[in-house]
Amino acid sequence: MSCRSVASMFAMLAAVLLGLAAPVAAHASLVFAGPPAPQADGGQFTGPPAAEAPSGEVSGMPQWLDNSAPPPAASAGGKGGLLQVPGESVPWSIIVLLTSLTLLPSILICMTPFARLLIVFHFLRQALGLQTTPSNQTLIGLSLILTFFLMQPVASNVYKVSIAPMQAGQITAMQAVTRAEDPMRQFMAHYVREKDVALFVDLAKEPRPASVSDVSMRVMLPAYILSELKAGFQIGAVLFLPFLIVDMVVASITTSVGMLQLPPVVISTPLKLLLFLMVDGWHLLIESLMRSFY
Repeated sequence: MSCRSVASMFAMLAAVLLGLAAPVAAHASLVFAGPPAPQADGGQFTGPPAAEAPSGEVSGMPQWLDNSAPPPAASAGGKGGLLQVPGESVPWSIIVLLTSLTLLPSILICMTPFARLLIVFHFLRQALGLQTTPSNQTLIGLSLILTFFLMQPVASNVYKVSIAPMQAGQITAMQAVTRAEDPMRQFMAHYVREKDVALFVDLAKEPRPASVSDVSMRVMLPAYILSELKAGFQIGAVLFLPFLIVDMVVASITTSVGMLQLPPVVISTPLKLLLFLMVDGWHLLIESLMRSFY
């Protein structure tokens, strides 16, 4: 612990002790001051004046330390109290919101196209031979923007069927979560493979679903993320092929002319960048990715 921290602790302790000592000293001065001296009135001594009845109990201690002070009255009807447990109470809504924020990264990865987009962009960076350009933050930001673009209709549907009724007090938070499952299930069902769904239905020992609505989220979520991983790697492998051909051609040429001391990547990287820019690679890649969801 540094000297500054120790000094701060002593200063705080001194402030607390002074705050406690001030009302106690004032109370002691009232107690030990004693009654006023008797005065003579026509040869007779008069005693001290009778003390007036106190209008209210006076304590020398602060209110937050005085145990005799009654606790503050609770608000009428208990509105806003932390112990209120109805489904539509504000504390339960806050708990659900904070839990949702905690699980937001996992939800974003497992229930949206974010994983597929990010995998493809990382494959592109490796194929071009670039290690840090574009940066991870740039690729994640681009994936987030494209995910928001793709998920906006689904989010609007979820808001209409679950969040808006919950805010109006028509349903509870748990009912809102149940209603939000159906739009997400319909979205994921378009891109999940039947093979993956059958795998997790068999592992979960569930009956064979008759339709998409019968597939539980326990089965749909792992099947969807598995399908997205496969789709992302397929696109990345196809994206790698033309740049791999460029690397092989450059390596064979440099070896045939005896340029053994020059790494082939020094020549192939600018050529791959020129090829990518000449065909307007970013436009073609984003167009292909977006059309794969429509």
